[in-house]
Amino acid sequence: MIMKFVPFAVLAVPAFVAAHGNDHARLYARQATSSAPAATGTPPATVSFSLPTTNPTAVPLASITSGTPVLPPLSVTTTYAAGAQPTFLSNAPPLPDLSKVLPANYPALDKVPPTDSPQVQQWIQDVANSGITIPNITATVAGGCPANPQAAADTSRCWWTCGGCTRDDDITTCPDKLHWGLTHDDGPSPFTPNLLAYLQQANLHTTFFVVGSRAISYPTLLVEEYMAQHQLGVHTWSHPDLTTLTNEQIIAEFGWTKKVIKDITGVTPTHFRPPFGDVDDRVRAIAKAMNLETVIWTRISPTATFDTGDFNVAGGTTSPSQVLANWEQIMGNATTISTGFIVLEHDLFQQTVELATGYILPAALANNPALTIQPVITCLHKDFGDAYIETNNNSTNPLPVTASGSGSSGSSQSASGTNSGSGAQATGGSGKSSAARVSVDNLLSGVVTGGVAIVAGLSALL
Repeated sequence: MIMKFVPFAVLAVPAFVAAHGNDHARLYARQATSSAPAATGTPPATVSFSLPTTNPTAVPLASITSGTPVLPPLSVTTTYAAGAQPTFLSNAPPLPDLSKVLPANYPALDKVPPTDSPQVQQWIQDVANSGITIPNITATVAGGCPANPQAAADTSRCWWTCGGCTRDDDITTCPDKLHWGLTHDDGPSPFTPNLLAYLQQANLHTTFFVVGSRAISYPTLLVEEYMAQHQLGVHTWSHPDLTTLTNEQIIAEFGWTKKVIKDITGVTPTHFRPPFGDVDDRVRAIAKAMNLETVIWTRISPTATFDTGDFNVAGGTTSPSQVLANWEQIMGNATTISTGFIVLEHDLFQQTVELATGYILPAALANNPALTIQPVITCLHKDFGDAYIETNNNSTNPLPVTASGSGSSGSSQSASGTNSGSGAQATGGSGKSSAARVSVDNLLSGVVTGGVAIVAGLSALL
């Protein structure tokens, strides 16, 4: 292990940030207090909240805003030599040689990958051979519930976006009361080291749901997350609304993200979180056929999900005080349920990281009654090795598809299905989803100013 200075630069601005806040706002099952964006040109409302404590070095809330200068990310990171052995994980393979992980060998950043490459065609065949039945469910169109009234009314598809439907094998809570399955989505980013430093200081571990396009942009950060004993999960390659994609496109999103994580760390995650929580039975089945378990955040009513709303601060549609009021509400709701809980937070922007390290996590550590804060895999009482295919012994976390490719249940069916929304051609929802992203470029400009462009003049993280 070598400690060295590694200055940061933004290698790629994620295109999905333009739609992230808007898509979060239009989903049905979100925290009611953070669902409505502020009017154009109107600062987001400041609301009252009460926390048991804060970090003495926290950035003042007044400085955690969109479009204002932010502090630079930490410039010290831990790097590991190729071949280093993860000693915390039994039977883990040695770390790969990152010099051989070349961006040119992966799809374009933040775009749904093509489905005609030999690699994706092999994954499509693997899904067809898995023994997992892929339901014949028509893809949705961009726009959420209002744009898809028939799909929203169809309870048989179990579409989480419209109604919060879950299946028994969806992971939405920790089994034990007041146990928090800590998660952070959308990274790694230039600000992830700030979060990693706090987590190490507080002796905490999280589950990072990784976007493939960010992983290939910041491979050493992904290795650092992994070697610091945080759980890695899949969060797709380009962060789309998965129900709008064809079967083949969903397979490509999962496949490339699994591959890049394995190419960088040597291990393949067994869990995924759908962007925006957008999952139905078709997406679930494809995930299962690719040995991925679905993890969403806790939802206890149509107007109360455990979503801090932190992502929207960078875009200027939610105030930091609103995020902390949301957290206070989440803590109140956590005491009313018999299980533990999982919360939606992000490590993509400095605003989200500063709120976590300066306010939310210190308050959680001081909470009364006390919380047990763990990665999702740990809060489920599973061995940490179950988080990855290479270290899963199939005893406490049997994989849906065995190494031989035979599924545990269901009959074999082509990944293409028979409906036009899930057909063999890479058409349908993806184009509409891309159009939706383009339509909110005005939000992207605010996000870049507030959270990313500040580090553009620094040298690269490689």
